[in-house]
Amino acid sequence: MKTAVQVEGVTKTFKTLTALSNVSLSVHEGELFGIIGADGAGKTTLFRILCTLMLADEGEAEVLGLDTLKEYRSIRSRIGYMPGRFSLYTDLSVEENLKFFATVFNTTVEENYELIADIYIQLEPFKKRMAGQLSGGMKQKLALCCALIHRPDLLLLDEPTTGVDAVSRREFWQMLGRLKEQGITILVSTPYMDEASLCDRVAFLQDGTILAVDTPVGINRLFTAPLFAVRANDKHKLLTRLRSYPYAGSVYAFGSSVHYTLSRATASIEELERYLLESGLQGVTIEKIEPGIEDTFMALMKTDNERLHG
Repeated sequence: MKTAVQVEGVTKTFKTLTALSNVSLSVHEGELFGIIGADGAGKTTLFRILCTLMLADEGEAEVLGLDTLKEYRSIRSRIGYMPGRFSLYTDLSVEENLKFFATVFNTTVEENYELIADIYIQLEPFKKRMAGQLSGGMKQKLALCCALIHRPDLLLLDEPTTGVDAVSRREFWQMLGRLKEQGITILVSTPYMDEASLCDRVAFLQDGTILAVDTPVGINRLFTAPLFAVRANDKHKLLTRLRSYPYAGSVYAFGSSVHYTLSRATASIEELERYLLESGLQGVTIEKIEPGIEDTFMALMKTDNERLHG
């Protein structure tokens, strides 16, 4: 299997802030690969290095077999980049933006139209509208069209669904699936844990460090402790009581429940339930559940923090 992106020991520091610390990962050709992490994790810095817009302080990075330092011109002609912030020309129309970016890459809209057809058809009724007047979802679709118009070998999408409504997010990932079927390698970053399950493989990035790289199923296997969903009528009081329980492991609010692990195997769920009832909580239920991507990410973050701070 050929490698589309290879990163080895990349470190990037801004004054006293280390944005990336010894990051290594590889992305296979034809893969939909996700970089998952919260704001400030280092996702954008990594993407800018891969797009040849920024130099790493240490380490090496190759994109499509080309060195990001020595062969940056060749890389730029073969990738499509969609930055997190809308960066098209707001005073040009939808149609004008698309034609402009096609010209930049020495091609035409007509030449590669079939690649963007199912996306652009949604934009066509607004083709004369200024890009700055589009909705968030439509801006996103236009930016993707402009990144694709020269038929790149690799698509780099930095938080493309941030701030977009749920329907547009779902449609966007459906579009990515169709692009992957056409052989385009896609590297996408997102702060949304639910989007991780839509990738072939994911890398968890936290404070500039890679915590894990695996398939979504493989990532979930890293969570080995029994996990419980605990509910009660007073969620705030429930969180407080659970965190003060002598055998508390991890305690995180998830929707209407609290996801909870015990710190030792000998502690019983019956004892926990009795403790909560004696604390005056009502409607207490404790259900064993399977961990999700977000549970695993939180557990890996906790382990990494304990490693750093002893």
